[in-house]
Amino acid sequence: MPKKLVAICLSNFLIAALMGLLLRFVSIYPLSINYRFFTHAHSHTAMLGWAYLMLYILIVHYFVQEKKTIYIRLFWTTQVSVWGMMFSFPFQGYAAISITFSTLHIICSYIFIFLIWKKLKAKSYVSSVLLKTALLFMAVSTLGVWCLGPAVGLYGNTSDFYQVAIQFFLHFQFKGWFLFAVIGVFFHILNIQDSKQFRVFYRILLLSTVLTFALPLYWYFPNKLFYWLNALGVIFQITALFIFLKIIKFSFHTILAKTSKLEIYLYSFSSLCFCLKAVLQLGSLFPEFSQIIYQHKLYVIGFIHLLMLGVITGFLFAFMMRNKLISSSAATSVGVYSFIIGFVLTEFLLLVQGYLYYTNEPIISNFNMFLFIASIFLPLGIMFLLKNLITQKNHAT
Repeated sequence: MPKKLVAICLSNFLIAALMGLLLRFVSIYPLSINYRFFTHAHSHTAMLGWAYLMLYILIVHYFVQEKKTIYIRLFWTTQVSVWGMMFSFPFQGYAAISITFSTLHIICSYIFIFLIWKKLKAKSYVSSVLLKTALLFMAVSTLGVWCLGPAVGLYGNTSDFYQVAIQFFLHFQFKGWFLFAVIGVFFHILNIQDSKQFRVFYRILLLSTVLTFALPLYWYFPNKLFYWLNALGVIFQITALFIFLKIIKFSFHTILAKTSKLEIYLYSFSSLCFCLKAVLQLGSLFPEFSQIIYQHKLYVIGFIHLLMLGVITGFLFAFMMRNKLISSSAATSVGVYSFIIGFVLTEFLLLVQGYLYYTNEPIISNFNMFLFIASIFLPLGIMFLLKNLITQKNHAT
């Protein structure tokens, strides 16, 4: 696994975290920046510069036998598109330059799907079907991006059609492409073999991913059909969670002897966040609470961070340790624990403040200040890990 490319991904993540910290600072001391534009830059850099490219590297590393230069060239082309979005979104939002680089990224993703689909060499049916499903979800999610232009032209950027197109992209990126790819790599490491239990898990998780998209549809088009489809998807998701824990229970013990405590802790932390994600979605079964979630963005931000920082990033950090890209040292422990402390504190503050809004009780005074202080731990942890990665000499090739 090319160390330099992983360093690029982690650097992207650090920049995204610093952008997020700036957004938290602006809530305390207003600066002359466009908050919405910087939010676009922050989210695109984190999703496409960190999660997307790290999964790109992992999939090529584990599942492509022919290490051709085309994958390196495609990586750098994709990184150029990330840089383009990183530097254009803060100044113009969705406009000609940022849309051009966004389009370039989508084209690169299509090429990546085509190459991996042809060259995928998984050891088992389990990894193969999970990764191919992840790639399909990646392709499907881009339909939401292609709909943004017509949505703005026909109805404007405040229309329900525009918002649903964004939700479509985010839903199938996070819960489709990212989640299925991470589970695919995790099951590959655990050497999970095909079984009736796995096939049930896969089908139920697939159904839950599709059906739970009915929740954002219900936000914008309140219809009982969307409510019941989401309810069915949430029940499927809880069922898939129980089967997931059963599948990994026995295989997880086989790698304990060969795995550092910190890596095991990261696997456990990510799995716990996966459980919390499924359990918290039970709240959407209550229609009134479902609308409250939509109205109070703190819940939405908290849920996105739970999935992105807790589940996805937790597993990605563990995979980095598995490949000896970062060593198990005091600095690494400080980095990991700092990141997790920042994650837990910010999630707690968002959840409590959202609850106080919901119950009309007095909100936390100096909330934005506390949130900013807690958020400092996130880029701080990433910096420790990046330093370890750069200075670490013994790493996987």
